[in-house]
Amino acid sequence: MRVEARARQSAVLGWHGAALRVRVTAAPVDGDANRAVAALLGRTFGVPVSAVTLVSGASSRDKLFRVGRLSLGDLRARLGAPA
Repeated sequence: MRVEARARQSAVLGWHGAALRVRVTAAPVDGDANRAVAALLGRTFGVPVSAVTLVSGASSRDKLFRVGRLSLGDLRARLGAPA
């Protein structure tokens, strides 16, 4: 996943190859942007925020999140992208 912090609006922009692109309004300070991404992913994919886990990339723009028990194919299907 590629994250842009301090954006005008929080939004899931869609798939760019194998990476999901997202924007959040939060600044990348003290984990604020990571929490904002988790909340956005929870809303987007219909899972509780507690089911969204940051796996790697806490201080990077490129991150890996686990969204509940959903597979990559499930995530793509929920966004209407081909699997």
